[in-house]
Amino acid sequence: MRKATDNFPKDFLWGGAIAANQAEGAFDVGGKGLCLADIGQYYSQKPLDKKANLEMSSEEIREALENKEAIFPKRWGIDFYHTYDSDLELLARLGLKSFRTSINWARIFPNGDDETPSQEGLLYYDNLIDSIIAHGMVPMITISHYEMPLHLSLAYNGWLSRKTISFFLNYCRVLFRRYRKKVRHWILSNQMNLITQESFNHLGIPSDRTENLEEAKYQALHHELLACALAAQLGHSIDSENQIGVMLSGGPAYAATCVPEDVMATMRHNQMELFCSDVLLRGRYPGYALRFFEENHFHISFDPEDEKILANRADFLAFSYYYTRICDKESFENHNRAYRNPSLPANPWGWSIDPVGLRFTLNYYYDRYQCPIYVVENGIGYFDKLEEDGTIHDPYRVDYLKQHISQLREAVLDGVDVRGYYVWAPIDIVSCSSSEMSKRYGFIYVEQDDLGQGSRRRILKDSYFWFRRLISANGSEEFLI
Repeated sequence: MRKATDNFPKDFLWGGAIAANQAEGAFDVGGKGLCLADIGQYYSQKPLDKKANLEMSSEEIREALENKEAIFPKRWGIDFYHTYDSDLELLARLGLKSFRTSINWARIFPNGDDETPSQEGLLYYDNLIDSIIAHGMVPMITISHYEMPLHLSLAYNGWLSRKTISFFLNYCRVLFRRYRKKVRHWILSNQMNLITQESFNHLGIPSDRTENLEEAKYQALHHELLACALAAQLGHSIDSENQIGVMLSGGPAYAATCVPEDVMATMRHNQMELFCSDVLLRGRYPGYALRFFEENHFHISFDPEDEKILANRADFLAFSYYYTRICDKESFENHNRAYRNPSLPANPWGWSIDPVGLRFTLNYYYDRYQCPIYVVENGIGYFDKLEEDGTIHDPYRVDYLKQHISQLREAVLDGVDVRGYYVWAPIDIVSCSSSEMSKRYGFIYVEQDDLGQGSRRRILKDSYFWFRRLISANGSEEFLI
């Protein structure tokens, strides 16, 4: 009988994760085209009138492109495009074993449907990946992280068009061949299950281009699932050692009450949150999803060969973990929603704090899939204060991470095959959800405000030194008390 380990495995990947669109900047450098994140959220009157990225119509896209006074924080990021080598040096000194970032699709194929890739874009990622490896870190690369070329949205309605499958595969083929033997850990698409929150930023569907946007989201997701299954097949054929991952926004909902109808509604909500991983890890559509489509009168178009395509499975499950929510019959029937648990504390942006939920999530997923699991995002945004003496004291961040890593350790003791834990983000970057710099996650402070002003110098926070000691001790319990 196999004895459960009493600590983290020796080869456990302590990592950090960022996204190209939130860090690189240089949005118009090197022949890069505009991507969805470049226009998906902006300030139209300084920071007073913020346009969110949940839905965008064709008219709103046009306004964003023509508004010369608009402020787009993701267009400048933290200038990682030019500072990556020195930033990676700081992260290597932190002790990170692995570094996750994305490749900006629009930097490789500026329009998405280009016949050939940008050599200048590829050269940038050649150098970035070589630097990650040279600094002793295992690269984990996300292929699509809200960086679809804007042209694919305007010309094809993003993933709503089946033609986008071939564009994505062409992109994947270039990456798999170019970085063969250098990159072995691939995530196909970031947080695929967030289609209700990220329908434009993720799927690229202008909201006015369809009569039934909710139905269109699932049709577009079907095309993306097909593309991911084909990409998994392609990645394995190019390099048999490639590990291909499907990624979710993690954290199952809890039933708001013990009323059976609420419990059943919560189960159905959680099933639909696992819809993408069920397809890509099990190789077929689950019956509960087909019933969900029927009950909501969603008519999803399937081609005869789709079932065979979906049989190409991914290798591992990756997920982000920030919070859990609660659900009941009413919220499920309201477009499959869940909502914040009022019994839990929260950060200033209302994101609840539930360390035990991480252990629950890891066990819940592992029971279902029995495959390797990576926690590829965990962290929480706080306001940080730069003191007059140049220090940043962030005990709240250390406390948050201690609680969550303690529960991660408990999941390892439970027998969950978790291979890595990636803090989001080890260096301050522009927030995805709010486009703010003031919502800070990192161990490394970047001196820059919400409007992009500041020296951009890098300053180590107190949490940097604590996490370095934790990694050096491979997550020893003494650093979690």
